[in-house]
Amino acid sequence: MVTSTETIWIEMPDGARLAARLWLPEGDGPFPTILEYIPYRRRDRTRLRDEAMHPRFAHAGYASIRVDMRGAGDSDGLMHGEYLEQEIQDGCDVIGWIRGQDWSDGQVGMFGKSWGAYSAYQVAARRPEGLRAIAPVMGTDDRWAECIHFSGGCLMSDNFWWGAIMQLFNAQPPDPAVLGDAWRETWRARLEAAEFWPAEWLEHQTRDAFWRHGSVCENYADIEVPAYIFGGWADAYRNTPFRMAEHATSPVKVMIGPWGHLYPHEGAPGPQVDFPAELIRWWDHWMKGRDTGLMDEPPLRLYLREATAPGDDPDPRPGRWVEEPRWPSPNVTEEIFHLNHGVLGQSPHPGPDMSVTTPTSYGASGGDFMSFATPGDLPGDARLDGAGALEFRSAPCEAALDILGQARLRLRVAADKPQAMLAALLVDEAPDGAQTVIARGFANLMHLDGPEQVTPLSPGTPVEAEILLHATGYRLPEGHRVLIKLSSAYWPILWPSPEPVKITLTPGLSQLSLPLRQAVADAPTPRALPAPDAPPQPAMTQIREGRMERGWQFDALSGKLINRTWIDGGVFGPVGRIRIDETGTELGDISERIYEIGSDPTSARAVMTQEGHFSRDDWNARIETRAEMWCDATHFYIEAGTRCFVDDALFHEKSWSHKIRRNGM
Repeated sequence: MVTSTETIWIEMPDGARLAARLWLPEGDGPFPTILEYIPYRRRDRTRLRDEAMHPRFAHAGYASIRVDMRGAGDSDGLMHGEYLEQEIQDGCDVIGWIRGQDWSDGQVGMFGKSWGAYSAYQVAARRPEGLRAIAPVMGTDDRWAECIHFSGGCLMSDNFWWGAIMQLFNAQPPDPAVLGDAWRETWRARLEAAEFWPAEWLEHQTRDAFWRHGSVCENYADIEVPAYIFGGWADAYRNTPFRMAEHATSPVKVMIGPWGHLYPHEGAPGPQVDFPAELIRWWDHWMKGRDTGLMDEPPLRLYLREATAPGDDPDPRPGRWVEEPRWPSPNVTEEIFHLNHGVLGQSPHPGPDMSVTTPTSYGASGGDFMSFATPGDLPGDARLDGAGALEFRSAPCEAALDILGQARLRLRVAADKPQAMLAALLVDEAPDGAQTVIARGFANLMHLDGPEQVTPLSPGTPVEAEILLHATGYRLPEGHRVLIKLSSAYWPILWPSPEPVKITLTPGLSQLSLPLRQAVADAPTPRALPAPDAPPQPAMTQIREGRMERGWQFDALSGKLINRTWIDGGVFGPVGRIRIDETGTELGDISERIYEIGSDPTSARAVMTQEGHFSRDDWNARIETRAEMWCDATHFYIEAGTRCFVDDALFHEKSWSHKIRRNGM
C-alpha cells in the first residue's frame, strides 16, 4: 500500500525550507527515489496531474517526491527568475537531502516536463552524487536557440505571453493550511520582490552569458548520467532531442510523439503512451539493475504523422512509429531541391529576381508557436494568409516521402533595409490546394555573423543566409507537393521588424535540403507501446464549466488586425473553476490575450489580462494582472501591473514600466 505525506520540509544549507509531497511504497525500504522539481504548486496547480504519476512510481517500489522550488508554492524564499544559480544548487541539495533519509537507498532519478526538464538537464550537468538517470520531457539544451524567447534570432511573441503567465503564477499565495498565519507575510514578501520577467529577457537580445547559463549544450559532456528524452511534434522543443542524441556522451534514448506541450500519457493529439510505465522500465534498468529490454531497443523512437487536412487535427493523429539506430541516422538522406522561379526543382535554373514585401498581417493563421493542445492553437490552412510570401512548389510527388529531421534552407537574398528577418514554412500542398504546415523556421538577418552580435545589412546587397527549420516527422502522400513559403514577417508569432522590408531572391541560387527517411528492409516492428489506462475519476468537483473563444478579425475602421484568445481555465485550456476534494481548495483562472497590428510594423501591440482565484472555507484570495507591450522604431515598451485581494479587499499592488532599446530586433 502506498502512503502519501502531504507536506514534508526539505531544509537547504542556508536554512530555507522547500515544501514537498512524498509517496512511499509498502515495506521498510530503503528505496530508490524519483524526483520532480518545479515551481508550479504541488498542493493545487499540479496536484491532479501529479497523482497520475507519482503513486504509480511508488507502487513500482520507488519513493517519489514532488518538490516546489524556492519562492513557489509553500516553499520559503523568493524566486527572482528562471534557472538561476540558486535554483540549480537547491536541486543538487535536494538530492543530497534525499540521500540522507532513512527511506532512501541513495539513488535518485529525476524527471519533469518543461521547467522540470530544464531542471533535470541543469542539475545533471552539476553531477550531484547519487543521481543515476534523468527523463526530461519537452525542454531545451540551448536557452537561446530553442525556447519561448527567441527563435533563429527573432523575437518571439511568446516572450511576452509566457512572461505574463509567469506574472500571474509568481503572484499566487502560499496556502494558509500549510503556513498558518505566516501566509500573508510570506505572500507580501514575494509580491514586493516580484519583477516582470519579460523585460529582463528582452534586455538580452543576443546570445550572451545570460542565455549560455543553464544551456547544457555549452558542454554536453557535463551530463554523465543516462537521459531518456521525450518530445512532441506540436511542441516548441523539437530540436533538442536530436541534438542530445547526436552530441551527448552518456546513453540517450529519445521518444517523440505527435503531442503538444503535455506529458505523453495525457498527450494530444494522440496516440497517448503510458508514460509512467515507460519511466518505470527506465528506472528499473538504471536503479534496480533489471534487464527490462529497454536498452536493447533502438535509441530513437519517432512518430511519423500521416497527412491530414489543415485544421482537421484528428485525435489520435494517424501515423506510425519508426525507430532509428542513432542520430544522424543512416536511414535518413538529404534530398536537394533548388529554389527556381516559383518552382522547387532537381537542378538550378536562374531566372529574374523574385521580390516580396510581406504585409504585417501575414501569419495570422499560424496558431501558436507552442501548442498546449487547446482548440485552434495549431496552424490552420496556410492559404488563409493569402499573398505575402515567395512560394516555391515541387512537382507532384510520384511516391510518398517520409520527412524526418530538420529541413535546411540555404538562401541567397537581399533586403532593402538594414534590418530584416525571414520566416520559412515547409508546407504539404494537397491536390485540392489545401496547405498544411509541416514545419517552420526563422532567421534574423542581422545575426549572419553569429547570434552573439548584430550586424546591419547593406541594403540591396545579396547575403548568404541559412534557416534550420524545426524538426518534424511527416509522411507527404503521393500526388502532394512540397511547398516553401518565404516571408519577411510572421505576426503574431514573431515581433515585426521596425519597418516594412522587401526581400529579393535570385532563382537558382538557393536550396532546400529535405531529410528523407528510407524504409529499412526486414526492420523489426517496433515494440507496441501500451496506451495509458483510463485515468481514475479525478478527485475534484467542477464548480464552473470552462469555455474559450479564439479568432482574428480585421477592423476596417482602424485598419488593424486583431488576434484574440479568451480562456476560462488558463494556459492548459478551458478547465473552468474546480474544487480539489481532498483539500477543499477552489481555484480557477480567466485570461484574455490580444495581439493587434496595423499596416505599420511599429503599430504591433500585445495585451494580456488575467484573473486567478484561490478559496477555501475562510480563505479567499484573488489576483488580477495586466501586461502590455508595444514598440516604436528604436525601443520596446512594457507596462504591467498586479493587484492582489483578500476577501475582496486590496492586499497588494505593484506596477512596472520599462523602455528597452531594440538591438537588431
